[in-house]
Amino acid sequence: MTAQPTGERALPPITDRRTWQAKIDELRSKEKAHTRAGDTLAAERRRLPMIEVDPRTPLIGADGPVPLIDIFDGRSQLIAYFQMWHTGKPAAEQCEGCTFSTTHITELSYLHSRDVSYATFCEGPYEESSRYRDFMGWTIPWYSVPQNAVDRLIANRHFGILVSYLRDGDQIYETYWTTGRGNEPMAPSYGLLDLTVHGRKEYWEDSPEGWPQHWGSRGGQFQLNGRPAAQWSRLEAGRDDDLGTSTG
Repeated sequence: MTAQPTGERALPPITDRRTWQAKIDELRSKEKAHTRAGDTLAAERRRLPMIEVDPRTPLIGADGPVPLIDIFDGRSQLIAYFQMWHTGKPAAEQCEGCTFSTTHITELSYLHSRDVSYATFCEGPYEESSRYRDFMGWTIPWYSVPQNAVDRLIANRHFGILVSYLRDGDQIYETYWTTGRGNEPMAPSYGLLDLTVHGRKEYWEDSPEGWPQHWGSRGGQFQLNGRPAAQWSRLEAGRDDDLGTSTG
């Protein structure tokens, strides 16, 4: 395995601490405005109408079919990430973006303390996709979406969406969904990279001339040497990435 490009020498100008702090203070007021704008959007999100979803919609878990309402695990809310899956493909060819996002979800106790459950709803067959979950070492609840449930849950959208549900007794409602960059709250790595001087090193970013930029937005930014980047540490730890696929 080789590392991503290194040796970049693009540097900001050097100044004294007083001038540096003044620039940060100037930026801080804009950051606070950005945070407040996010609070305003969240307030609007809480006031959206909702749509009813069949609580008996079947998913597939380790013990077979499971109705959607059971995945709430007794809580009043559920967040579900709909993970893309390439059936019959080996681990190296599974969705690098979904792998990037899901790898960050490791601790659910804080969600649970707010009466919110979390689960991954994967597009592929359970046996195959759950092997991928095990290879990656993910511990979040994992379910497969059978074909007879796709239309009820996806409804002319596509896998790769992040969905919020609400349970009111025996009824379930979808209250919000997003996709693309709307999924970024799943992955704090991006937020941390945004605090660094070189940022994400992606072509679309507005960076000073000469700043290192290596990746577009078609998946390569989540890969390393032809695989989703997070797979390499699992292979180095000796984990088996065989999914039982025909080409694996």
